[in-house]
Amino acid sequence: MAPIPRIIYGTAWKKSATAELVSLAIRSGFRGVDTACQPKHYDEAGVGTGVAAALEQGLTRADVFLQTKFTPVSGQDPNRIPYDPRAPWADQVSQSIAASLRNLQTDYLDCVLLHSPMPTMAETQTVWRALEAFVDAGRIRQLGISNCYEPDDLKHLHDSVRIKPTVVQNRFYADTHYDREIRAFCGRRDMVYQSFWTLSANPHLLTHETLTGLAAAQHRSAAQILFRYLTQAGVVPLTGTKSEIHMREDLAIFDFNLTDAERRAIDRLIDGRPD
Repeated sequence: MAPIPRIIYGTAWKKSATAELVSLAIRSGFRGVDTACQPKHYDEAGVGTGVAAALEQGLTRADVFLQTKFTPVSGQDPNRIPYDPRAPWADQVSQSIAASLRNLQTDYLDCVLLHSPMPTMAETQTVWRALEAFVDAGRIRQLGISNCYEPDDLKHLHDSVRIKPTVVQNRFYADTHYDREIRAFCGRRDMVYQSFWTLSANPHLLTHETLTGLAAAQHRSAAQILFRYLTQAGVVPLTGTKSEIHMREDLAIFDFNLTDAERRAIDRLIDGRPD
């Protein structure tokens, strides 16, 4: 199984610019791309076009980690559902995965996430079993779940399914206390926690003197400091920047390290404790 890159390019809301931006991201150095079979927010076919263009520059399919999602009907635009919403769940999953393989111009997917839990755990398990069949067939390498904010739900899913989730992708923000309990569970179960909305949901962190002070000392941006803090904690952030300059800055976070004391200072900020 291909390792999950330590930072991933996110493709939501890129619309007609998707192909160009994905190609630029890969050419800039990104080796992980996140998308979804959800026309409401993603142009998955555009992602495939962008990846194909980048691969013409000398990379191989194995060089790029492609991650997509099965999005339940509740998360779809009712006028653009990429599968038959009246079909049984197993058929919905099958049709969605087939569409993703076509859109992304590949014969396998490195990771597929259930875009959100189903209304009940029994329904979530049913959909998960349908995804497991594609792992058995070699069309999917890893499974995960997104927008799962209840620790007990994640624990129940992990403990009850045959093929364990390897990824949890959640919004990283204060309303969920930055998923401390879920991130700890991921660490104990060898799951990768991926963060999205990492910058846009946290302007108060980016302007706090703790991050701005570290940024000045390191000659970096506050965004780079936050991303580096997370990667050193084992979190894989998604970045959806449309700027080539910011793409290169995001990739440059691995050129420096935060000290233990610096990381503890950010810990206190995120935990809401006084300095």
